[in-house]
Amino acid sequence: MQALVCHTLTGIEGLRLEQDWPEPALAPGSVLIDVKAAALNFPDVLMLRGLYQERPPLPFIPGLELAGVIAAVGEGVTRHKAGDRVVAYSGGGAAAERAVVRQERLIPMPLTLGFEQASGICLTYFTSYHALKQRAQLAAGETMLVLGAASGVGTTAIELAKQMGAQVIAAASTDAKLEVARGIGADHLINYSTEDLRERIKEITGGKGVDVVYDAVGGPYAEPAVRSLAWKGRYLVVGFAAGDIPKIPMNLLLLKGAALVGVFFGSFAQREPQVQLQNVRELWQLFEAGKLRPVVGEVHPLADYAQAFAALEQRRAVGKVVLRTT
Repeated sequence: MQALVCHTLTGIEGLRLEQDWPEPALAPGSVLIDVKAAALNFPDVLMLRGLYQERPPLPFIPGLELAGVIAAVGEGVTRHKAGDRVVAYSGGGAAAERAVVRQERLIPMPLTLGFEQASGICLTYFTSYHALKQRAQLAAGETMLVLGAASGVGTTAIELAKQMGAQVIAAASTDAKLEVARGIGADHLINYSTEDLRERIKEITGGKGVDVVYDAVGGPYAEPAVRSLAWKGRYLVVGFAAGDIPKIPMNLLLLKGAALVGVFFGSFAQREPQVQLQNVRELWQLFEAGKLRPVVGEVHPLADYAQAFAALEQRRAVGKVVLRTT
C-alpha cells in the first residue's frame, strides 16, 4: 500500500512516500480502515523531530487522526462492521491508504460531514471540549481569550466557547486569520503582530481582564496574557506552537487568585474514559444539529505531504491541514 513513512527524526526531510509498504496486520479487537483522509496536527510536526511526549520507534507512519470506511473487523469486534464510516483518534499510522485501529478509538462519522472535514475533528474538538468543560469550567457570560485563534485547536475553541455562551476575544498573527475567527463567531479581534496584546485586552474588557485564556501558542504572548487575567481567571496550557516554553512569574497567579491549568487530552482520555465518552456524546449532538462546522484550510494529496507539513511548521495553517489518501 502507499504510505508516508518517517525514517529519521530530521523533520520533513526524514519522510518518504513509500509505494509498496506492508499493509498493517488486523489484530483482535481492531478494525482495518480504508483511509479516505488523514488530518495533521502540530504534535505530528514535533514527532518528526522526536520532540513530542510520545516517541514511536522508527520507522513509523505519522498521522494521529483519520476518517474512512471499515474494510474488515478483527476477532472480538462488536461495535462496528465492514462498510461503516468512522473517524478515529488513531494515535499514529493515519497517513496511509490503510490503517488498523483499536475499536475503542473509533466513532461513527457525523452524518453532517464529509471525509475531509471529519478527519480532523477528534484531536482538536476533543482537546478543546475537555479544556473548556473540565479544566476551565467555562460559564456563560464569561470572556475567553484564544491565542492562535485560526489554528486547528483555536477555531474549535472559538466555536465551543460560543456554544457555551461565552464572549470570545480572538488573537492571531494576521488579519486574514482573524477574519476566519470572526466568521466562526469571535466577538473581538486582536492582531498581536501589530497591536499591543495587553492594552487591547484592557480596552475590550474595560480593564477587568479575561476569565479564561486558551493558549496553544506559548512564546512571547504568554506573560502578557497571564497579566491580563481577571480575578480567579484560568489559564489553559494547551501547547507551544511558537516553539518556546514560557517562564511565568508565579506571583502573578497569586495576586490574581488565578489558576494555571494544564490540558493533556491523551492522558485524560486514558485515565477518565467514561468522562471522555460523555464528552463525545455531547459533541456529536452538536455536530448532528449542525452547530459545529470544522474549518479545513488546506487539503493535499499524499504526494504533496511536504507542503502540508510545512503549513504547520511555518504556522501559516488556518484550521485543519488534511492529507487526502485516495
